[in-house]
Amino acid sequence: MSASLIERTPSAYDYPLLIKHLLHIPLAIAPEQEIVYRDVSRFPYRLVRQRIGQLASGLTALGVRPGDTVAVMDWDSHRYLECFFAIPMMGAVLQTVNIRLSPEQILYTLNHAKADVILCHTDFLPVLESLKERLETVKTFVVLSDGGAVAERPPSTIEVAAEYEELLARSAEDFDFPDFDEHTRATTFYTTGTTGNPKGVYFSHRQLVLHTLAALGSLASPAAQQRLHRGDVYMPITPMFHVHAWGLPYVATAMGIKQVYPGRYLPDVLLALIQREKVTFSHCVPTILHMMLSSPAAGEVDLSGWKVIIGGSALPKGLAKLAMDRGIDVFTGYGMSETCPIMSLAQLKSSMTALDSDQQIDYRTRAGLPIQLVDLRVVDEQMRDVPHDGQASGEVVARAPWLTQGYLNDPANSEQLWRGGYLHTSDIGTINPEGYLQITDRIKDVVKSGGEWISSLAIEDLISQYPGMVPPQINKFYVFDLSPKKSLVQYALNNGLQVFMISWRNPTLAQRDWGLDTYIGAIGEAIDVVCAITGSPDCNLLGACSGGITTVAFVGYLAARGKRSVHGLTLLVSVFDTGNDQTTLGLFATEEAIEAARRHSHVQGGLGGEGDGAGLLPVASQ
Repeated sequence: MSASLIERTPSAYDYPLLIKHLLHIPLAIAPEQEIVYRDVSRFPYRLVRQRIGQLASGLTALGVRPGDTVAVMDWDSHRYLECFFAIPMMGAVLQTVNIRLSPEQILYTLNHAKADVILCHTDFLPVLESLKERLETVKTFVVLSDGGAVAERPPSTIEVAAEYEELLARSAEDFDFPDFDEHTRATTFYTTGTTGNPKGVYFSHRQLVLHTLAALGSLASPAAQQRLHRGDVYMPITPMFHVHAWGLPYVATAMGIKQVYPGRYLPDVLLALIQREKVTFSHCVPTILHMMLSSPAAGEVDLSGWKVIIGGSALPKGLAKLAMDRGIDVFTGYGMSETCPIMSLAQLKSSMTALDSDQQIDYRTRAGLPIQLVDLRVVDEQMRDVPHDGQASGEVVARAPWLTQGYLNDPANSEQLWRGGYLHTSDIGTINPEGYLQITDRIKDVVKSGGEWISSLAIEDLISQYPGMVPPQINKFYVFDLSPKKSLVQYALNNGLQVFMISWRNPTLAQRDWGLDTYIGAIGEAIDVVCAITGSPDCNLLGACSGGITTVAFVGYLAARGKRSVHGLTLLVSVFDTGNDQTTLGLFATEEAIEAARRHSHVQGGLGGEGDGAGLLPVASQ
């Protein structure tokens, strides 16, 4: 195609879309606005900009050069925000390390990303201690702590080059951040898939700037509700290692608004910060919101006017109603690690603000309307658009300027992700006549019954609306929830504990190859999810019956691997001495019984599990 390009005056500034340019406006219009970290520190924007310069100078003195990768392992903090800017602005790559991965997966991501330097909070030094001999490219360690240089560190043989605050104190603030190609890689992090190794995604300066501007424009566009404006106080409750905390720290900084960083997520701390700092805008996953609303401390805090984007999983209508009854302006956002992440927001159109709460909830809990610059489609297997009637379903595919251009060093999966020139989300959805996207399932999770496709998300949503029913991530379950007034689950919730349940499916022929290692692996994956949701480094387990037997095997596996993801273990009606013929298990654990089971299995192809219910209750530690 022949096109007429604009003429450029030789002395004209090309203005590449670099992260450093996001700082111009806040420093010009709000240099004294605050950035707060818990009850630990409080800095104005102008001082944060100085600290960004000091961090870049300090890292340069430690040998960091453009193109190097600097990995960060920290709680949500002002330090992390400074890393969001300083590291990419100096031409290096920021790797946000998912601290909820297993140590082996953390090792894989650090080696795969070829990290040169690690900035690590003292809480995570034991993890690095166990991995240090197998780190392939890391040359330098910087330790982070809330107490600065005088803070007590756990015993470690890691040779630390500097403590973060010491490094800044001895470094110049006037670092000259250069211009370079806007397509330079700024960040990388790893998806948390349930199979195989995590996949690395990456984003350029241009992509992050455009995502920031599009999200800012979309969030600022509503006339009243579900909007972010310069009078708001922002506090993320999504880990900063996860897709840049949905990119909203960049948005908040570009706007120059007050920011509050909560560190490790504890319900009482979060609620106290909301009250003390007058937080008005946040984002989190549904379970975190439920955990906060279920905390006894929630009754002492006025949450009216608090605006919350929910993402990561579907927002149940029951939870949305609970939040709205407290005066919370709750709505959904949609995206994924590969999409940077925001692609749509469930903001009400101006004509919908007069709808009653039930009608509003129907829209607030959808994936929403595409934000600016997003080409979002729902297509059939031939990549043809399905009707926008709210009924016809297909896979959600998208184009936008900020979608990852592939998986790091993984061309085969990258091509699969981008087949046909659109990024494939693997989500099933519908679009209604008003343009609202509704996610109905993941391709791998959709249920087929009687020849019809049934959304598992729709089933969970119905459960959440049943009177007296706890949310779908908890459910009525085994001996733990015998009746509404004798429920161990409800007791735990009432006392501020977030509860998650695992149940074993009844095996069929399709699971004939499953062994104990399959169940142990599933427990490990579930615990990783629990820790990622709650922000806790570990959890407490309660195992009952055969769930207790399996749990003991799992804890033994953790001990052998030196992992510390379990804080405490409680067991109910669990028998481990199979040689004792006075127990039910012992009666059947004989050579004759086992041989009979093998013969039956050989004929039938598997042993049925009907009636063999088992329970496992992981409770996130507070």
